[in-house]
Amino acid sequence: MARHLTRARDLADARYAEPLGVADLARAAGLSRAHFSREFRRAFGVSPHAYLLTRRLERAAAMLRYTDHPVADICLSVGLSSLGSFTTSFTRMYGRSPVAYRAAYPPAAAMAPIPACLLRAYGRPRHRTFREDGAPDGSVA
Repeated sequence: MARHLTRARDLADARYAEPLGVADLARAAGLSRAHFSREFRRAFGVSPHAYLLTRRLERAAAMLRYTDHPVADICLSVGLSSLGSFTTSFTRMYGRSPVAYRAAYPPAAAMAPIPACLLRAYGRPRHRTFREDGAPDGSVA
């Protein structure tokens, strides 16, 4: 696999949320748009546009599973600009709409991780379990 094609693929993986297009990926690979599209499809088995859309939809699916963000916000945060085309593409890829996909998983609030510092603070005993040297008034006995 050519290094210039992996450079373009890595760009798509890293900056999927930005308004990237095939021309941007071709520029990163140092090829003309048409030649880049042919070589990318030959190397990865999918067109550059389809690859980028797949990355965006995968990230959207993860956000639907693990956050309570509105679907429209998720659509925009993964780099897509049309909620209608997002819903159509998501349904085509996952077999259900984004709302139905989210409903198939437990709510994000139920899976919210509790930071370890809070677990330690609230897991400590509230009362002392041993006697310190000295009387309760602070004097030494």
